Amino acid sequence: MGKSLFFISWALLCCCWTTQAEIFTSIGQMTDLIYTEKELVQSLREYIKAEESKLAAVKSWAKKLDALTRVSTSDPEGYLAHPVNAYKLMKRLNTEWSELESLVLQNPSDGFISNMSIHRQYFPDEEDETGAAKALMRLQDTYQLDSEAFSRGKLPGLHSNAFLTVDDCYDMGKTAYNDADYYHAVLWMQQSLKQLDAGEEAVVSKADILDYLSYSVYQMGDLPRAIELTRRLVAIEPGHQRAGGNLRYFERLLFKQLNELNQAYQPSSEEPIQLGTYSRPKDHLPEREAYEALCRGEGLQMKRSRLFCRYQDGKRNPRLLLKPMKEEDEWDSPHIVRYLDVLSHEEIEKIKELAKPRLARATVRDPKTGVLTTANYRVSKSAWLEGEDDPVIERVNQRIEDITGLTVTTAELLQVANYGVGGQYEPHYDFSRMSDVEAGGATVFPDFGAAIWPRKGTAVFWYNLFKSGEGDYRTRHAACPVLVGSKWVSNKWIHERGQEFRRPCGLTEVD
Repeated sequence: MGKSLFFISWALLCCCWTTQAEIFTSIGQMTDLIYTEKELVQSLREYIKAEESKLAAVKSWAKKLDALTRVSTSDPEGYLAHPVNAYKLMKRLNTEWSELESLVLQNPSDGFISNMSIHRQYFPDEEDETGAAKALMRLQDTYQLDSEAFSRGKLPGLHSNAFLTVDDCYDMGKTAYNDADYYHAVLWMQQSLKQLDAGEEAVVSKADILDYLSYSVYQMGDLPRAIELTRRLVAIEPGHQRAGGNLRYFERLLFKQLNELNQAYQPSSEEPIQLGTYSRPKDHLPEREAYEALCRGEGLQMKRSRLFCRYQDGKRNPRLLLKPMKEEDEWDSPHIVRYLDVLSHEEIEKIKELAKPRLARATVRDPKTGVLTTANYRVSKSAWLEGEDDPVIERVNQRIEDITGLTVTTAELLQVANYGVGGQYEPHYDFSRMSDVEAGGATVFPDFGAAIWPRKGTAVFWYNLFKSGEGDYRTRHAACPVLVGSKWVSNKWIHERGQEFRRPCGLTEVD
């Protein structure tokens, strides 16, 4: 198919910040879970009502039989001397107690369990829960949010009743710990301990929190604090299976280091661990700091003096003569433009309607094997739509051709992506020498410090290859994690094949 040549991104719907998450990465699909949970709550209420009705009937039986046995046991022979009482005793034990037994054996939970079984196939699994936890940590890193802010629902520009309990924070820390991510394990175990010490009720014990926290702090290289935390653990639970051994090991290790450095022992700080106490370990992405700073709106390079807006009629395209497109420059070199009012609200809703049932975890092509696979650096769900699927898709494809002046005959299908909690696509290139091109969206360009914020119904367009066919490495871009809200975008990749007369080669490699 040749190399990917051009990229156009249509912002369908955006709330707050941008980007992609783990398995249930699509907010569009997660909304179904909201209604599923509502249905299950109603089913639970019906079960409770049935149990209460059953219990009321049993209580009524118990009250009646209690009165009868008080009379019968006061004078058994006198009671049975009356033939009616003798008959009723036989009847009760033969028939009525059997009816009571049947009542007690009734299981009102059958309907609820059946409903649960039907819906369970759509429930998130452990991988989804882990992915959601990692998404929160990703947001925490990118937007430099401390665990306290997250726990109390205090996000930039938003304050809600969404909060995390002691047990929630503990589970977040345990997720990080199990992934050998001791940096985040420390932050979340510390927050769990803080809330527990403040008097909040919890299922998890203080000893369990200190166990994970002390070892994670040790892994971060802070031996004095690891010792202090382990001593607190031993004080609470002297017979703890690991604490005593860990404490002796930490103390030996610390004093060995102090002797080698000829330093005196300094007690650990009494200050709680917080964001900034420890440095986040480096990872695979060299421009991590620059990328995340741009996502926060920091370090942006402004070139407004050379940016203009204009009406664009696609070189006298008949379909644009009466209603030309409004075009704005977003960046001068490489040239990135935005088109306004490209999609109507009705078209957006139709595209979302078509895409939603087809959404699947977005993939990238493994550079070693060439096989499409999921990746942690690309977290979203996407669907691919053809012109034959609906007249709206055909109109959108035609509109892209009219605006760009390029043929879409050799282009990719229209991709629709929905980004959920912490969804992202880390810095990447869209051009490739393979037969297919990995999919992705655009928000920030670390190489030249640009950030392009999504706006509903608009389209952003740039060339990611020079006219020579060589890749423009300046167009390495990333989609920042969605902090609040749900982002829908639609992407179109137009290949260089078929554009020979529409965008002829230049005289140099970088024309």
